[in-house]
Amino acid sequence: MKFVSIYKTAETGARPAPEEMARMGKLVEDGTKAGFLLAVEGCMPSANGARVRLSNDKVSVTDGPFIESKEVIGGLAILQADSKAAAIELVRQFLNAAGDGECELRQLFEGGPDVQAPCTANA
Repeated sequence: MKFVSIYKTAETGARPAPEEMARMGKLVEDGTKAGFLLAVEGCMPSANGARVRLSNDKVSVTDGPFIESKEVIGGLAILQADSKAAAIELVRQFLNAAGDGECELRQLFEGGPDVQAPCTANA
């Protein structure tokens, strides 16, 4: 099973300390070698970004920084795990290395043309 872990944290504008970067680098290296970390990316500050929204057929663009947000997306990882519980454990290990914040964990849809996507909406 594949999962995406979206890391959200308060944006401080400060660069990570060398110790934090080394700890994260080791986690990424170990996870890649072990085969459970398929991809990982960190995000630049929200000042470099934009929010693009469609509402009532009108597109609006808001340039960063997103000061009204308490938390912003700091990065994401694609994980390979045998179960949701195993993926949660991988995310716990990440948060122990990354520090304060939260991860939204979502299983990725993996199906061919004959597989229907799971439906969670009420009919």
